[in-house]
Amino acid sequence: MRRERCILFSLLALTALVVSLVTVEAAETLPETKLTWHYYKLNTTCRYAEAYVRSQVKFYWNELKDGSIAPKLLRLLYSDCFVNGCDASILLDGPNSEKTASQNRGLGGFALIDKIKTVLESRKECKGVVSCADILNLATRDAVHLAGAPSYPVLTGRKDGFESNAASVDLPSPSISWESALAYFKSKGLDVLDLGTLLGAHTLGRTHCSYIENRLYNFNGTNKPDPSMDTSFLAEMKKKCPQRVKKGQSDPLVFLNPESGSSHNFTNSYYSRILSHKAVLGVDQQLLFGDDTEQITEEFAAGFEDFRRSFALSMSRMGNLQVLTGSQGEIRENCRVRNN
Repeated sequence: MRRERCILFSLLALTALVVSLVTVEAAETLPETKLTWHYYKLNTTCRYAEAYVRSQVKFYWNELKDGSIAPKLLRLLYSDCFVNGCDASILLDGPNSEKTASQNRGLGGFALIDKIKTVLESRKECKGVVSCADILNLATRDAVHLAGAPSYPVLTGRKDGFESNAASVDLPSPSISWESALAYFKSKGLDVLDLGTLLGAHTLGRTHCSYIENRLYNFNGTNKPDPSMDTSFLAEMKKKCPQRVKKGQSDPLVFLNPESGSSHNFTNSYYSRILSHKAVLGVDQQLLFGDDTEQITEEFAAGFEDFRRSFALSMSRMGNLQVLTGSQGEIRENCRVRNN
């Protein structure tokens, strides 16, 4: 099944929009939300909030030469939005906070968010105005745009949540089955195209060998590797991820998309690798095994612009999950701690 999917991109500073069409199946619009376009420019004294965020992200990318900030922020935003909604609860410190949960091992990007918040709070017109939740969404958009993704629209006006509890973190493991991953996304109000599209974020970043060890050495308890893996790629990954047989043995990191690697380029090569049976994560390779997802994979592998446009809408949809507005939350002075 295929139908036209409407993708909204902001063209002008205020309200002009253009609609682009791409023939893949999905929900056609953003979900209903209380967020607005250019909230800070139109409703607050901090008119240039988005420009301040963009400036700091560009500094990390261009001056500090830290392209890893794109995959770090993508994972940070995902870890925030898919737990209690996009409320910046992942940023809160504490011995039992979300960031301490085992599923969030290795999270990064906190220093950049802290820096952006410090810059904004130092400006009289922005003090106490811009939420950490909006900063995280805006900074992620700007970072992945520098990596090659489209500069998708981010609605703003979020408030920061009050709670952060490791017990609330139900993020699936990277070794999750395809069926479980799809059920998880649907439970959040997203669909199969959102899943197939957002998994494309794995064109950037790294993962621990422990998450693919079963694919390499004991797939489904068979004591054999995953038969869906290309044999030359399997041999390559075994060299990078030796079987762990001793307690305390190291758990190396490997790139999710070796073709992007340390260059941190946002491309559709992730989907081409799936077609060649060279996906790193099992859940990525399983995109090839469903009728709808095989079609999505083939279409995105053949057309980078199709992937870019779909990614723009799916990221916007994810950024609207369970947002807090009005008196439902607060605007933290420090993203790591609640006010008072």
